[in-house]
Amino acid sequence: MDALAVVVFVLAFSDSTLSQGRDWIRFAILAAGATVHIQLTQRQEERRRAGTNTVLIDLTAVWVFPAVLTLPTPLTVLLIALIRAQRWYTARRPANTFIFASISHSIAAVLAHLAFLSLGPRNWGSLTALGSLREFSMIILAGLVYEGVQIVYVGGIIALGSSTRPKLRNILGSKADNLLEAITTGLGAITAILLIVMPPAVAVMAMVTVVFNRLAELDQLRDDVRTDWKTGVFNMRGWSESAERAFGRATRSEDGLAVLMIDLDHFKWINDTYGHPAGDDVLRTVAQTLDEVTRPADLVGRFGGEEFLVLLPDIDETTTKLAAERLRSAIEQLRIDTTDKRGGSTTIAGRTASIGVALSPANGGTLEALLQAADAAVYQAKEAGRNQVRFASSTDFQDPDTAGRSILP
Repeated sequence: MDALAVVVFVLAFSDSTLSQGRDWIRFAILAAGATVHIQLTQRQEERRRAGTNTVLIDLTAVWVFPAVLTLPTPLTVLLIALIRAQRWYTARRPANTFIFASISHSIAAVLAHLAFLSLGPRNWGSLTALGSLREFSMIILAGLVYEGVQIVYVGGIIALGSSTRPKLRNILGSKADNLLEAITTGLGAITAILLIVMPPAVAVMAMVTVVFNRLAELDQLRDDVRTDWKTGVFNMRGWSESAERAFGRATRSEDGLAVLMIDLDHFKWINDTYGHPAGDDVLRTVAQTLDEVTRPADLVGRFGGEEFLVLLPDIDETTTKLAAERLRSAIEQLRIDTTDKRGGSTTIAGRTASIGVALSPANGGTLEALLQAADAAVYQAKEAGRNQVRFASSTDFQDPDTAGRSILP
């Protein structure tokens, strides 16, 4: 992939126009703005990178994308090189990974620049209303190329290099990641306009990016508090908060709701036989599977140990039975590539799960009551031979005001 990128760079450079004095001035302004941004957010960026194990959105598109729109190819690549050289001290990544990421930024910028140039010459200083609309659409197209190339280039390598089937959000990034990238690219388009119409105003964007970087860090910290670091789904705190809101909506609208508690059968045997890293791989794969086979509105969380929770809003008993059986079957059919105690490759297959189901309002008038009923149903499934779905009966409901044990933290 790196060799292919070098070929693209050579072809792009050979067809590039010579840099003029105006280009160098614009380059200097963007380089200065990027340097201010990077230096003032160094510690924030270190925390962001240390706190994520998925795709990381680099906020320097605010400076790279205006170069895509306004500078020749060599200066655009030179700007990226200066930015990435400063990022080296905060990236804390292996050299080969860092170089690959730098090349991915560069090839995305070069291809976006070529796509923008192919749409024809332009003069932003004399645009009519109709011309500005056309120009805006071309900027959007260039932004789509810039983001799309990075998604395909980086995501493809992640998918090909993973020993297990990677989660889709680890390849493409989450919706929040891609929204952040889109906003950053949009700020880059604004920077490009300021660079051409009012160059001194680009200094304002340097301050905006510092604030924006801080907001991105706060958003990531909020997600970290609500996410189980081992599996990537909600932890108990995050699941409980979202489930309480979903339960409140279902109660007000009198819609059906179900809570599933999923307990992996004989999970200790996996740790004892293959080692704890293999057990972690099983947990991650099961969590990913639950996330993939449920609906977007369903809530998947890790209860603790080898237990997971799934909340199914707006659902009846018949559909809940089908959904629970689908989850049980999906887990049973998993083939998980992992390692054994000696580090050798192995595959874990044929693992099963016992699932307890509680329905609202039949099994409880609160979320805590539903959890207690689902917990009781899980034990019934295990006592009956495991690898099955059991629904809670009305006798499993115990009002939380009189219950002797609370499941919610």
